[in-house]
Amino acid sequence: MTANRPSNDADQPVPGGVVPGAPTPRTAAPDRRGPTGCPFHPGGEPDDRPDPRAQAGDRLTTAQGLRVDDTDHSLTAGPRGPLLMEDHHFREKITHFDHERIPERVVHARGAGAHGTFRAYGNAASVTRAAFLAEADRETDVFVRFSTVLGSRGSADTVRDVRGFATKFYTAEGVFDLVGNNFPVFFIQDAVKFPDIIHAGKPHPDREIPQAQSAHDTFWDFISSHTESTHMAMWAMSDRAIPRSYRTMEGFGVHTFRLQAADGSTSLVKFHWKPLLGVHSLVWEEAQIAQGADPDFHRRDLADAIDAGAFPQWELGLQVMPDTPDETFEGIDLLDPTKIVPEELCPVQRVGVMTLHANPTNYFAETEQVAFHVDHLVPGIHVTNDPLMQGRLFSYLDTQLTRLGGPNFAQLPINRPHAPVNDMLRDGMHQTAVHSGVVAYKPNAIDDDRPVASPEDGFVTVPTPVEGVKVRENPVSFADHFTQARLFWLSLTPVEQAHEVEAYTFELGKCASDGIRERMLASLARVDGDLASRVAVGLGLEAPAAELPEGVEPSPALSQVPSEPGRVDGRVVGVVVADGGDLGVVGALRSALGAEGVVVRVVAVHGGEVVSGAERETVERTLLTTRSIEYDAVVVADGTAGTPAGTDPRTVVLLQEAFRHGKAIAALGTGREVLVAAGVPEGAPGVTLADAGAEVAPTLREALGLHRAWDRLATLA
Repeated sequence: MTANRPSNDADQPVPGGVVPGAPTPRTAAPDRRGPTGCPFHPGGEPDDRPDPRAQAGDRLTTAQGLRVDDTDHSLTAGPRGPLLMEDHHFREKITHFDHERIPERVVHARGAGAHGTFRAYGNAASVTRAAFLAEADRETDVFVRFSTVLGSRGSADTVRDVRGFATKFYTAEGVFDLVGNNFPVFFIQDAVKFPDIIHAGKPHPDREIPQAQSAHDTFWDFISSHTESTHMAMWAMSDRAIPRSYRTMEGFGVHTFRLQAADGSTSLVKFHWKPLLGVHSLVWEEAQIAQGADPDFHRRDLADAIDAGAFPQWELGLQVMPDTPDETFEGIDLLDPTKIVPEELCPVQRVGVMTLHANPTNYFAETEQVAFHVDHLVPGIHVTNDPLMQGRLFSYLDTQLTRLGGPNFAQLPINRPHAPVNDMLRDGMHQTAVHSGVVAYKPNAIDDDRPVASPEDGFVTVPTPVEGVKVRENPVSFADHFTQARLFWLSLTPVEQAHEVEAYTFELGKCASDGIRERMLASLARVDGDLASRVAVGLGLEAPAAELPEGVEPSPALSQVPSEPGRVDGRVVGVVVADGGDLGVVGALRSALGAEGVVVRVVAVHGGEVVSGAERETVERTLLTTRSIEYDAVVVADGTAGTPAGTDPRTVVLLQEAFRHGKAIAALGTGREVLVAAGVPEGAPGVTLADAGAEVAPTLREALGLHRAWDRLATLA
């Protein structure tokens, strides 16, 4: 007797005897190959063939196995033309790069942001119709994000790196994003190489080290093999790569933009942000101390300054140049992103001031989710055919699709325009708008063909000519890789040059390959013979013969050493005090310097309060919780000598570090004994002795305005 069981159609024969789901002569599975096209090994004993999961072959190909003829140049319409959408290799390479990491940014992962306003002076009306720049006293809301480039979100703020300086203008005509850096140039001339430079700079993929550093073989292998990077490397090895604060950091649009005025005339323009506090950097030891003592040094500094009412400010400046057919100025190719236009040749015209006055309410919702894009433009501001810029026009938008989960990232609160939006874009991941009606196309008769286009007051691309054969090559003018690197070197003061030498020696000293060091020295010998020789001595290698470009003149605007004292708001003075000592100096310094925004902090051996007779001061930092990096100047109060605060080894370290870093130091009364015990020479530049706080305040103010005691640093270099 047959047992009853449910019928299973799969068990039943079908015409031809084929069971559904079973292989037939007309079906086949994909060939058993690894992800890079290699066949899997047959079963049995292992053999010596390569791992089928690894990259295969010695020819560069696309992900489809197509051999690539050139990966250093995008496909453009002529050497000076725009990038062509048919460049399948560029699009595949950049698209994959944009989506390499989830969820943090591939680059610029560690950032800090703030809200503010931009007020136009009105003098830009002669070159642009963009209302937020052209109308005097018009105020525009902004959000600014500062960032490092290489490190992950968990890295330190004060690493040697390029800094992002991205500003979102919420204008009445739509969002304008000025997505720049604190350097005016970049490592590469063509965006197709952007994945390569970042892959080279990122931690080695086998061990994920070193984090947020360029002092390793793959970075310098790339730099020494791509001499177009020489100029940018000079900036990266300078003090500019370790800013004292975001508040004392210049910003640049990097690329050349095309501006259009109301009368239709056009100009070629470079954007600059000029900090009103001046340009100021850390010295290398400070940066290293900060990475351990306070890895959040820059974001804390920015937030604390805003909370204290010392609102950071920058003036927006324009270098305005004629829009000539050759797109050059004084022999400088304006489409080459590795070149600057010296300010002595084309002065920066200040056209408005930006003030940051509010910290974010929520880091993730604002600083992390803000999405910038080079192609977020407004009428009167246009892009050019700079090949690095052209690639960014694709990459930034593409990146947001993965990082922010879909095409509706503009609807996140931090990204929403402050102008009406009627885009006919529908649905998609994270759609928060509730669209009404049935029309989302044009032309239409159902809704009277609305929304209507705006050819009169909307964004209309400037009709620039495009011609040329499809090529992968750079203009001939891009081939000069050393003239501007030499210009940068000659523009530095001796102490800045000494720091540059130390940076190159340190970074190249971390490389294991002599070949990389020798190639880099060969490049430096084409910048300056003394530079190459000093670095070679530090590396224990022979310096190559110098081969220098001729006729290079320095640009004093590139030096960070100020000629006269500047603003001091937000600078911090630490005052070391002791119970029973002179506490009046604290009030005297606050009275003399506080009106200019200088912060005076009380430092003692213990927390709580310090007491001297009827006087009391709240301790803001103890010797256990502070380091020299917190202060722009250190003062030792009278009555500190012989006390626990005066004899504590941490006081000695505090003063010795401040001295080595070129910071202002002052001692009042018996406080000079503490300086002597710390080995601080009384007559050294920037070291002041006095009897009262009111006496030392003017000297401190001047020293703070000059950033450092540069003469002292010169003797220590």
